Amino acid sequence: MKREQQIRTEDCALIAEPGQQLFTRARSVVSRTAGGKTLIVPVRGKAGELASIYSFSGTGSLIWQLLEAPRALPELISAVERECKVRPDEAQRDVTQFVDEMFSVGLVEVCSSVAMTATESNVEMETAGLH
Repeated sequence: MKREQQIRTEDCALIAEPGQQLFTRARSVVSRTAGGKTLIVPVRGKAGELASIYSFSGTGSLIWQLLEAPRALPELISAVERECKVRPDEAQRDVTQFVDEMFSVGLVEVCSSVAMTATESNVEMETAGLH
């Protein structure tokens, strides 16, 4: 478990701006998109928890697709503004609410990283011999 967190933290640290939280899909769920709808099933042990299937489409599916890689909230908001052609205040309210709800039910996780600038990450990679 610590190794997974360490890998996840390193991935996030290379992407984040200082002070930003990054969100990504939880590792304990599986998802499929079919017919314009995204279905998400939490997995406990080796079985799907069928009593807790989540389904969304449209903007929700867009956000879920973006969360395949760690993303900061401003990036998600910009994508929703652009793709759904909504006002910035609408996008901010809707995306924030949606991500909060997905976080509260365990569909997304916050990357626990301290962000680094590109220069800092290059120095660390060179120090580790990972040019």
